[in-house]
Amino acid sequence: MSFLRDLKVAFRSLARTKGLAATVVLTLALGIGANAAIFSLVRGVLLRPLVNRDENRLIYIQQSAPGIGPGEVPFSVPEIQDLRAGVKTLSSFGEFSTVGFTMIGLGEPREVRAGVVDGSYFDVVGLHPVLGRLVGPQDDGPKAAGVVVLTYRFWSTTFKSDPSVIGKAVRLGSGFGDRSATIIGVLEPSIPYPADTELIANIVTSPHHLSATMQNGRVHRMTELFGHLAPGATLDQARAELRTAYGAMIKDHPDAYSPQAHFQIDAKLLREQITSGARTVLLVLLAASGLVFIIACSNVANLILARTVRREGELAIRAALGASAGALRRTLLAESLILCIAGATLGVISARPLLAVLARYASRFSVRALELTVDSSMLWVGALLAVIAAVLLAYVPHLPTANASQTPGLTNGGVRITGSTSRRLRVFAITQIAASFMLLAGASMLLKTLLSIQAAQTGLDTRHVLAINVPAMSYGKTPEQVVDFYKESMRRIEALPGVSKTAFGIVVPWRDAGSFGPGFQFSGDGHVRAPGEEDPRAQFRTISPGFFAALGVPIIAGRDFNQLDGQSKDPVVIVSQTLAQRMFPNQDPLNRHIYWTDPVMKFVPISTAPHRIIGVTADIDDEHVVPGPTITVYNPFEEGPMFGGRLFIHTSANPYSLVTPITRIIRAMSVDQPVERAATLEDVRAEVLTPDRLNTVVFGVFAAVALAIALVGVAGVLAFSVSARTREFGIRLALGSQRRHLLTGVVAEGAVMAAAGVVAGAVSGYALARLAGSYFLDMRMPSAAPVVASALVLLAAAVVASALPAARAARINVIEALRSE
Repeated sequence: MSFLRDLKVAFRSLARTKGLAATVVLTLALGIGANAAIFSLVRGVLLRPLVNRDENRLIYIQQSAPGIGPGEVPFSVPEIQDLRAGVKTLSSFGEFSTVGFTMIGLGEPREVRAGVVDGSYFDVVGLHPVLGRLVGPQDDGPKAAGVVVLTYRFWSTTFKSDPSVIGKAVRLGSGFGDRSATIIGVLEPSIPYPADTELIANIVTSPHHLSATMQNGRVHRMTELFGHLAPGATLDQARAELRTAYGAMIKDHPDAYSPQAHFQIDAKLLREQITSGARTVLLVLLAASGLVFIIACSNVANLILARTVRREGELAIRAALGASAGALRRTLLAESLILCIAGATLGVISARPLLAVLARYASRFSVRALELTVDSSMLWVGALLAVIAAVLLAYVPHLPTANASQTPGLTNGGVRITGSTSRRLRVFAITQIAASFMLLAGASMLLKTLLSIQAAQTGLDTRHVLAINVPAMSYGKTPEQVVDFYKESMRRIEALPGVSKTAFGIVVPWRDAGSFGPGFQFSGDGHVRAPGEEDPRAQFRTISPGFFAALGVPIIAGRDFNQLDGQSKDPVVIVSQTLAQRMFPNQDPLNRHIYWTDPVMKFVPISTAPHRIIGVTADIDDEHVVPGPTITVYNPFEEGPMFGGRLFIHTSANPYSLVTPITRIIRAMSVDQPVERAATLEDVRAEVLTPDRLNTVVFGVFAAVALAIALVGVAGVLAFSVSARTREFGIRLALGSQRRHLLTGVVAEGAVMAAAGVVAGAVSGYALARLAGSYFLDMRMPSAAPVVASALVLLAAAVVASALPAARAARINVIEALRSE
């Protein structure tokens, strides 16, 4: 009951200081709200269980070749067969290949990203249908009927959750042929891994998967592999057995595993694999929100401490009348609880919309963020943070003793700051500045990186080039007819007002990055490999005449393709400048020959005959937003192959004004032809840069909020210091001190606190970065420029924040200052 009485007294006490109470509540709401939202985000993405049945035994099997390039390497059918035969710690395997289809038969023709799976896939990954059934063992084999399962998001957004789609027939087309299929079910909401797909089909829907090249080619790798641990088996045991079986494969087939590529195999729990891409950024975000909470609590502690000093007389009287230290501490705890609970309540309310914003941000790194909902965890986090803050604030102030002679607040009414209290005020202010400095330095580093990326010259005319996906449709057409279709469509589009050039390519720069992996091995006239060296790799691109003119890229030597290239017995290519320099140093590359040597070429329709170089073009880095040297071989599209299908339109008009007439032209030629994803190259690049931009914005907002709170704290400490030193300043003025000396003294006090905070932040930030670097290999230390810039911003802001209390000190009236005592 006594604590309830303390709460009533606390309510009345806080009601007399509404401004202070409101400031404390809002500051705590900011710190608690940000932490509650981010903790919910981290919990939802990193800790929440998957919907997959028996997820603790579901693993993802990885093959990699770091000598070729970063990232994983898919498996080939022969490799999967060897693993199935040699690994007993896994009871079953599931296969998943990502394939691009054109889908016709359900509304508008469209491009879809699909997963092609075997009959055991869904059983292995433990997923269920919400409608119909999933692909099963009965759908395996070359004679099975084509079947399709829609993913839940595709069904609910594109088809508005219409159950009547079940049983409908569609036609799925790819560069290797077309197949008909029947929609048999809708997959439950789940994490779309390894690819975010619209539908999942059985193997027979992809003619390429049934081909001998796919079935027999050990180096023809395009399948992701999942496994389910056998009863009693552990992940470590499965990992060891996989490595043993893999080592035997390498020994038996040395030609398929280049020593320079360093092929290796590993396995992870699927949940760990899914969250790996988001773990670093989310934990850094959690650390940033923790810094905001520290800043908020330090600021509030300053306010509470200053208030306690002002009410020292009241507390001293209560102590003199017999109140124990415990009773006084309960009073402070009651006030802190009221403030912190109010702040937590407001913080949790504000955390809901903040979580929605952060979820859209995090979805760039993990698709799990798209499923986030507000749950009770946010309430528990808010309550826990409120209790922590309340206890901290209750034990910050120094309590007076019952001995009146030792209690200045009881003997006179003036405000007195003891050395202990002054040190605490400054420690809290320095803590705020240190935490702000770490956030500001991190945000500055991200901003510097983003600006350098955006300023990088691509070598392309990005503003005036419109890229449109027009995938190759081979249904009922010969390869020559497909080429003629594109030629005629380009001729008609070039007749539109404002269009200067139209061309064909197979990838949209940056958006289709990684479509051909690390490239293919090749060689050329006179090229001799050093002992133990392998042939270099080049990217392969199929283009039409005028491609370089459409993108605004110069041809440095030789000529462009013409209508006869690709039809003669003398096959020709155009190469990038870097390829020419590296393969033929100090030589004229024109009329020399290059040819593909990659073993995978016997499984894809790309000619390995020597091709004569007729032109050298400036490098086009369509893989990286920050361009670098590129080794690329361009093939005339009359020769093929016709993978993908992208049109590039160079125009002096508004590029987006052409989308409707271009769509009308193409649909008039082929009603089933998809025409999608129209965007200027400038907007494509901006879209690829979105994660970097979001990182900068999110951390910039955190840094700005932290800086604002910290500067308010510095100004508050100095203002309180000035009010407590009114008599001292009056005496100094009476003895002849200049007002400008008082002004510069207070400003210098603020600058010293800021400098101490910057030093503390730099030391703490360096230690934290080193610690984090031991856990996160991609963690980078900021360069000197953003650190110095952040320090200067903080110092300048602290001086500005000190100006108001400094001006107040300089305006002190000597007579009134002395009379106040």
